[in-house]
Amino acid sequence: MGKTIVVALGGNAILQPTQKGTFEEQMINVEKTCLHIVKLIKEGYKVIITHGNGPQVGNILVQHMEARNKVPSMPLFVCGAESQGLLGYMITQTMTNILRKEGINKQVCTILTQVMVDKNDPAFENPTKPVGAFVSKEEAEEIMSQTEEKWIEDSGRGWRKVVYSPKPKKIVELAIIKALVDQGNIVIAGGGGGIPVIEEDGELKGVEAVIDKDSAGSLLAQQMGADLFMVLTDVAQVAINFGKPNQKNLDIVTTDQARQYLKEGQFGSGSMGPKVEAAVAFVERGGSSVIASLEKLGEAVQGTAGTRFVKE
Repeated sequence: MGKTIVVALGGNAILQPTQKGTFEEQMINVEKTCLHIVKLIKEGYKVIITHGNGPQVGNILVQHMEARNKVPSMPLFVCGAESQGLLGYMITQTMTNILRKEGINKQVCTILTQVMVDKNDPAFENPTKPVGAFVSKEEAEEIMSQTEEKWIEDSGRGWRKVVYSPKPKKIVELAIIKALVDQGNIVIAGGGGGIPVIEEDGELKGVEAVIDKDSAGSLLAQQMGADLFMVLTDVAQVAINFGKPNQKNLDIVTTDQARQYLKEGQFGSGSMGPKVEAAVAFVERGGSSVIASLEKLGEAVQGTAGTRFVKE
């Protein structure tokens, strides 16, 4: 049987920063992405796709904000589920069409994925993750006076809601995902870090939080027993001293080196940092991790592109 690869798509694989976010724009990007992934399928790899949802869930939250006086707003975890369906549909349909053209008889499906977090996670003591629309200070103060939400000033662009960002502990739908993959299907799962849930009195309950997508992708790869966890981003390699004259791109990094670089603050907490942490976590549990650009996906799997993480 072929090796199992979990491919974690960055937001740029679906929506470029300069784009408005129309359906047509996103479908063009998805097609380019799927064409690269199909090459792995043709080579016999079992592929599980996970993805970010930042721009999409952000747009959903803006829609809810603008229409809040006309239709009831939904909780953040429901908006996350909406974005999983939206992006899952795009990827599933596009991948199915490409596979048909290639004469590959495989089914593609999206699993609405809940991810368990610990209700006692220290993250629940302090919301830090900005989400959704920017509003004026006056609007934010009015919302806070009427709700339990916390809003903060964000980078001089306005005020935004902040939510909790707990660590993922368990992929709830793992058994279903595994069964589908073992049958030879292409599965899209864990989109946007998953729908965050806690367990109370034996029941699942959605929570107003955002799970880091790379951390959730790493956990999915670990719990699936994948051979390779691949994080695709918009740079060819991980670098230290990024953007400086002495920038150095990294070909191979040990987990100890990576942790030292993280401690030194070499990787941004809102950009490369979580990706490196996710890659290291997977390697420490016995797998292999690569961070690479989408365009170099094939070469990265073969070990001739990207940044590969290894144990000592």
